[in-house]
Amino acid sequence: MRASRLVNLLLLLQTRGGLTASELARELEVSIRTIHRDVEELSAAGVPIYAERGPFGGIRLVDGYRTRLTGMTPEEAEALFLAGLPGPAAQLGLGTVVAAAQLKVMAALPGELRSRASRLVERFHLDAAGWFQHDETVPHLPTLAQAVWDGRAVAMTYERGDRAVERVVGPLGLVLKGGVWYIVALTDGGQIRTYRGSRVSTARVLDDAVERPAGFDLANYWTESSSAYERESPTTQVVVRIPEDRMWRLADAVGESAVREAERLDVPDPDGWVHLRLRLTWPDEVPGRLLAAGSGLEVLEPPEVRARVIEIAGRVVARYRDATEGAGGTGRRDDVELNPA
Repeated sequence: MRASRLVNLLLLLQTRGGLTASELARELEVSIRTIHRDVEELSAAGVPIYAERGPFGGIRLVDGYRTRLTGMTPEEAEALFLAGLPGPAAQLGLGTVVAAAQLKVMAALPGELRSRASRLVERFHLDAAGWFQHDETVPHLPTLAQAVWDGRAVAMTYERGDRAVERVVGPLGLVLKGGVWYIVALTDGGQIRTYRGSRVSTARVLDDAVERPAGFDLANYWTESSSAYERESPTTQVVVRIPEDRMWRLADAVGESAVREAERLDVPDPDGWVHLRLRLTWPDEVPGRLLAAGSGLEVLEPPEVRARVIEIAGRVVARYRDATEGAGGTGRRDDVELNPA
């Protein structure tokens, strides 16, 4: 524990420059007296560390001093290489930089830690995208990343579905969620908004500096805004019946979380099927999503959702029947079941 604290103290000074004893004590969660003892111990061990008195003083390392990563634990070395996702880094234009950084860290590690990190890379691979899903193309992601890094405003064209709009925003950060990139940015009115990266059709970095809001934390903002989005999205409740062994089809259609949180109803069923009350977002899309679960699912309530599913299914049948009859009946199969489970 003490050896780890000494290494952390060195790394703090190495990355942040001079810090006061109280600042170090707060960061390391120890007393100021413990910090002074640690500084004396490091100095006695030959580390060029010193303390300056006065209002602008503090504890510092001699300029140019660098410590090796010999204080890293085996678990920390493994986590460092497990945390690196080459795909997102490449999208940001940092693929070669990340690879070079990992190579340098690997070279600096002691033999045992280097071996453990190498074994982890050989035995674990992270693929964040879901099955049959490809990462969205975000052609201007490197430009947006550079603007975030440099703290510069961006003039962009944003596709809103029905039309394209011109925006000047102040990027505050980039977020990758489920293989989709989002830009968190300040608007002209000083509000913080989230934009989908794939909908940015043009982007140009401006000379205007972006003033980050005091106390802004990207991770906290994303957690809070994501929760608000899920909480405030329009929802509807539907009651369905489905065989127990076809629940996976329903999960594929409406999402695992919706099925996991569904209420099981104690209703007798002539076929032994399970009755569920589901809470689903975006009501206009619900009938089509339920139809995608196949003929092994029946919508019971509400009547308007059931009617909409019947309508969509009828249109699908009519489409294929018309197309088959138009081809002279070739290949027609009356016994084919629509969307068989």
